[in-house]
Amino acid sequence: MVVQAVSDLQSASAHLRFSTGIVKRLGEELNPTLSKSILELAKNAYDADATECQIELQDIGRPGGTIIVRDNGDGMTSSQITDGWLVLGHSSKNPSSRTRLGRIPAGSKGLGRLAALRMGRNTLLSTTSKQEENLQHELIIKWDKFDNTQVAEDFVLKITTRPSRQGFTPGTEIRINDLRSTCSRMEVKRLARELILLADPFDDNPLGFHPELCTPEFKDLESLVQNRYFDDAEFHLSAEICANGEAFAKIVDWKGKLLYEAKHSDIVPNSKERTSYRCPPAKFDLWVFILNKDTFSSRRSAIGEVRRWLKDFGGVHIYYNDLRVNPYGGPDDDWLGMNLRRVRSPEERPGTNTSIGRVVVHDEKNQLGEKTDRSGFIENNAFRDLRSFARDSMDWMAKCRLREAELRRHRARKTALKQSDLAQHEFMSKIADVPREMRDVIKDAFTLYESSRDREVNVLQKEVQLYRTLSTAGITAATFAHESIASPIKIVRHSIAAIERRAKKFSGELFSNQFKKPINSAKRALTSFTVLGNVTLSLLDHGKRRNTQLELHSILDDVLDTFSPFFRGADVEVTKMLVQGSPFLRGQRAAVESIITNL
Repeated sequence: MVVQAVSDLQSASAHLRFSTGIVKRLGEELNPTLSKSILELAKNAYDADATECQIELQDIGRPGGTIIVRDNGDGMTSSQITDGWLVLGHSSKNPSSRTRLGRIPAGSKGLGRLAALRMGRNTLLSTTSKQEENLQHELIIKWDKFDNTQVAEDFVLKITTRPSRQGFTPGTEIRINDLRSTCSRMEVKRLARELILLADPFDDNPLGFHPELCTPEFKDLESLVQNRYFDDAEFHLSAEICANGEAFAKIVDWKGKLLYEAKHSDIVPNSKERTSYRCPPAKFDLWVFILNKDTFSSRRSAIGEVRRWLKDFGGVHIYYNDLRVNPYGGPDDDWLGMNLRRVRSPEERPGTNTSIGRVVVHDEKNQLGEKTDRSGFIENNAFRDLRSFARDSMDWMAKCRLREAELRRHRARKTALKQSDLAQHEFMSKIADVPREMRDVIKDAFTLYESSRDREVNVLQKEVQLYRTLSTAGITAATFAHESIASPIKIVRHSIAAIERRAKKFSGELFSNQFKKPINSAKRALTSFTVLGNVTLSLLDHGKRRNTQLELHSILDDVLDTFSPFFRGADVEVTKMLVQGSPFLRGQRAAVESIITNL
């Protein structure tokens, strides 16, 4: 054996390299939907100081379609494309410095556009910079060729520069060609809604950002949101956090009359230890509607129009540095717990279907942090205090309105008692005018009537007390369901899974004999417990409490499916015997589900 000595230390340079498959996974996992993907391109246009951004969809109902996003922003130079637009995981945008129009950049890591660009098999970028308006730069990315390359560094892109066309203004156009999949009508409608709400359509700013989707759905929704039924709101809550963390608020009615004002100590509950909110300065506006005929008899708008407007745009949205953050205020999102708080204390509290609001935050110190997948904010102290501020403001408004309601009831009881006394006095004075022989008969009949009426009132009072008790029990059940599903059930589920993994790993053959059966029993019990919570919360869904046409067979099937874990656990077999046809009635789905559940 010959061993060769190495006299000198040798070294070679090496670099981290990554597979092109990483780019594909990032694109699919960060923004998996059409609306999320296109919104990221619209935010890029916003960062470029565009005032207009047009999204055009061509033949997207079948594979092979095209999506075009064009804006009138500042555009990009060749070096900005190379050192910024093509760099993933890092952004050259400085969130602490504002743009030419005074905007705080929304882009952070340059990852957002990946999903959109990869929706097609090839992408064409065409841009003219405000710094060099006589030049136009183009770049083509063929994704199939990229995917067939082993590592990303080996895939070479070419930027073509040519003189810009005469009359061509600065801006950027991105064409995503040969779409891999189709886009449904529902996805397009969702995208239209997200684009309309993206840049706070409730604020009139001539230098604002106006994205536009070239579809009929967008025009319909745009005209609806521009109607702005704020003047029809019964109350307008306006609250604000100053830079020192102190808050103040006021409430005005639909005529603009000031009803209540609050300083910081009025808003912050006495039970809270902190004295100020540790979050960026913010402004919270909430418009509350009372949707009944009596209220709208003095309004110019039709109640049906306002209901539709609230259905499409209701809830409390967050505008962070002038752009909306998903999912807050979106369909089925109640980040402030408005509906649950209304269930706990129904009187004088708004829900997501009777109000619309916005929280506007300008965060130059980056106290709030968005998640990488743009699915909301990280739950840090700043976000929790921002949420507490909005909730505390609504609690203060509820207390003010409740005090007013108590005064109304007190005045109504006082008035009713006075009217009753007057009516009785009037009746007795009339009796004095009748002949003497009839007077005693009428008095006895009236005394009998009063006795019967008192007994009826007593029975009604007991029934009211019973329903109040049942209501309290229901509120307690709903609160328990909400709190248990949010955290304890998840902890129990993860704990059971951990026990199962460790038992399989360390017990070997003993697992099947000693651990499998009790673990499966715990899983079934947890599933049943989860069903109870989900059923309770589902009955609170405002969509189920609307009067509409109900298909009884479909509702019955849904209820049976929901309770199937209980049936399996108790070895109960349910046999359905349904009548022919499709019976239906008009009413509330929650009421029908409750009846079936009680049976």
